[in-house]
Amino acid sequence: MSIQAVVWDVDDTLFDYTGADRIGMRLHLTAEGLMAAYDGVEQAIARWRAVTDAQWARFSAGEVDFQGQRRDRVRVFLGEELSDAEADAWFERYIAHYETAWALFPDVLPVLDALAASHRHAVLSNSSIRVQDHKLRVLGVHDRFEAILCAAELGVSKPEAGAFLAACDALELAPHQVAYVGDHPEIDGRGAAEAGLLSVWIDREGGVHTGAALPAGPHRIASLAELPAILGADTRFGAPSTFG
Repeated sequence: MSIQAVVWDVDDTLFDYTGADRIGMRLHLTAEGLMAAYDGVEQAIARWRAVTDAQWARFSAGEVDFQGQRRDRVRVFLGEELSDAEADAWFERYIAHYETAWALFPDVLPVLDALAASHRHAVLSNSSIRVQDHKLRVLGVHDRFEAILCAAELGVSKPEAGAFLAACDALELAPHQVAYVGDHPEIDGRGAAEAGLLSVWIDREGGVHTGAALPAGPHRIASLAELPAILGADTRFGAPSTFG
């Protein structure tokens, strides 16, 4: 049976999270007077990303709730025992800078337009509805998706099969009727494939997550322009794969 719907990851798939985070953190650390503690912007940002990844792993494992991982990111990054209110205030000041840099990748609107008539669309993210609903509205694409599901509310995170199957259930489709597009080869790519979906890994950075080890299962693309061809969509939009 043909693919009837596409379920999308958000951060670093539709939305340039890495770029916005880098710009936002640079502005925030400068405003907070914290840049002197680092040898340069890239060192500071690398530490922030390492702390973020570690705390996000705790959230994904169910060790802390969504707001808790945000607070712990601030405490670990600063090395200070902040109250919840102090950590929340620091993070909100960062968010204000981060949001100024929000943008979709250039290939997003063309592919959504190309697939609008042929496929249904939904979102599955390891974030929270509050965060991603707001983000998709600001980016102007919220109405493109008939369902938006997030781990904080589902109680299960990618790469667990239950997260992907929840998205299929929301669309009332079987897994083999649904494609999933995400940027992480394991969390998105392998997870979706093992759950029975058509898995598409958007590898914008040339395998930065995996080095030489490439996952089995997902289709690998460098641009969303390649997606319609994988879906067999009847559109004039698309590009040949840049990967062998």
